[in-house]
Amino acid sequence: MKQKLKECDGCGKETVIWKNHGGFKYCKYCWSCQNPKNKDNIQKPTDYKIPQVSSKRKKKDAEYLKLRQRYLTDFSLCQIAVKDCSINATDVHHTYAGANRDAFYLVQSTWLAVCRNCHDWVHAHPKESRALGYLK
Repeated sequence: MKQKLKECDGCGKETVIWKNHGGFKYCKYCWSCQNPKNKDNIQKPTDYKIPQVSSKRKKKDAEYLKLRQRYLTDFSLCQIAVKDCSINATDVHHTYAGANRDAFYLVQSTWLAVCRNCHDWVHAHPKESRALGYLK
């Protein structure tokens, strides 16, 4: 049996009516936004966005940025120095990648101060990097 489409009083679209409340007809989406106890018929906010980073991760990242700055000040020269090295360290390379990276994210003994060219080389050549100890 095919249901008839009717105009929703919430959004004004021709759709299947989900609920008839107080003489108003609502589709499923509009009814989920309504509060039957609210006599002013004010909709709930539907534009809520989930934060992309958790508060725990934000704290960890803030601590990382401080440690990173201090580390690059202490180690200002590239520690890898492969082809086309620009000598001055601008990045921090984490030797633990993938699933292990988060466990060693703030452990400075697993970091290397590198220039951008060397950092790109390490990630472009994973087999050679593992053999040289730049990736684990």
